[in-house]
Amino acid sequence: MKTTTNKILIALAALAAALLALAGFSATAREKMVAWAKPAVAAAAAPAAAEGQRKILYYEDPMHRWYRSDKPGIAPDCGMKLVPVYAEEAGSSPPATPGAVQISTARQELIGVRSEPARYRTLDKMIRTVGRVTLDEERIANVHIKVSGWIQKVFVDYTFQHVMKGDPLFTLYSPELLASEQEYLLALRAERELGSSSFTEVAASGKNLIEAARRRLELWDLTEDQIHELEKTGKPQREITLYSPASGHVMERKAFPSQYVTPDTELYKLADHSEVWVNADIYEGEMPFVEVGQEATLTAASLPGQTLKGRVIFIPPHLMEETRTLPVRMEFPNAELKLKPEMFVNVEMHRPLGRQLTVPVDAVLDSGERQRVFIDRGDGYFLPREVKIGERTEDYVTITSGLRAGEKVVTRANFLIDSESNLRQSIAGMAEMPGMKREAPAGQKPATEQRAIPPAATGHEHRR
Repeated sequence: MKTTTNKILIALAALAAALLALAGFSATAREKMVAWAKPAVAAAAAPAAAEGQRKILYYEDPMHRWYRSDKPGIAPDCGMKLVPVYAEEAGSSPPATPGAVQISTARQELIGVRSEPARYRTLDKMIRTVGRVTLDEERIANVHIKVSGWIQKVFVDYTFQHVMKGDPLFTLYSPELLASEQEYLLALRAERELGSSSFTEVAASGKNLIEAARRRLELWDLTEDQIHELEKTGKPQREITLYSPASGHVMERKAFPSQYVTPDTELYKLADHSEVWVNADIYEGEMPFVEVGQEATLTAASLPGQTLKGRVIFIPPHLMEETRTLPVRMEFPNAELKLKPEMFVNVEMHRPLGRQLTVPVDAVLDSGERQRVFIDRGDGYFLPREVKIGERTEDYVTITSGLRAGEKVVTRANFLIDSESNLRQSIAGMAEMPGMKREAPAGQKPATEQRAIPPAATGHEHRR
């Protein structure tokens, strides 16, 4: 249109000069007329020259980009005006890889595309889970007596009272124990009388009686001091004091004054809290990274700013059916009794994975059956590529095949690029079907001549 206008102006200027010559005007007047027309011609030609600097490759349907035409017009499907595609926008050569896309720099900034090269990193697998503090079953003691009798006096008389090993628990009157004390005293007396006998067998029998009687008292939990006191006084003790066999807190108390007890009566249950267990649930995918002896760290809401260290001591052979997790057992020191049974805590474990090729976790699109990334080739080109992945950490995933170190992969907006890639592959497949045309053939009339839809009727001209 602009070229036609330029030609008209030039022709009018030449016609005016000819008419001036026929009218008898001088050459000076004719030169002034031509000089007057030159600025108008130059002004009209300037936009055409500027437009000519941008080369139009083809025109395409803005809604269905697979439809192309070598001339402007109206799209046959949506009725919208075909838009031009310039050489600097389309690029010198479109990517040949199936699913490859090209995105302009402005559009990349708009959707937030970011890329990062694949690198070798030394990874550390971190496992975070929640654990529950429980008693160490190896530090629980049940207190029983070995003879029947009546409890006389109780020294440990309330639950959760702390006792040390050797502290007195209660006194007991037992006829059996009293009889054993008398037998021991008789054996001592017999040994003094028979020990001076000239008969060796008689002297030895006295010693054997003492040994047997003393052994019985020891088996019934009399201490060395109590036996020495019995030897010193020579009188049996009616009430014998029984002492705690272990240190800990009283979890259960069933000993009361004047109570008749037998060897099967559980009098106390003591629990040592100086070391506790923590049972932490590990998911199936994290099982390969946990082993016996592995170090673990513990934090709790009740211990702000504090971290306790322990280790894994047992891995059970079965999963929990309800939770599909593995309750791994850990051991933690608890000398200050900061960890209470039934407390919930946070547990962390680390497992070094070595030096491996990695990309950010967000770079991998995982459909379950396959994993792929988009390679940033520069100039706006993005190529899809399938990869094989290995272990995952919080920030990175290892690549076992399909990628080389240094290749840039898309880390942000890759879902949008993937959608564009899938759309283009689908459109390309549709265009290859019989009856589908990707581009207007040479010599064929443009879409405007085929459909003869006036621009005003479509309602899209005003959007341009």
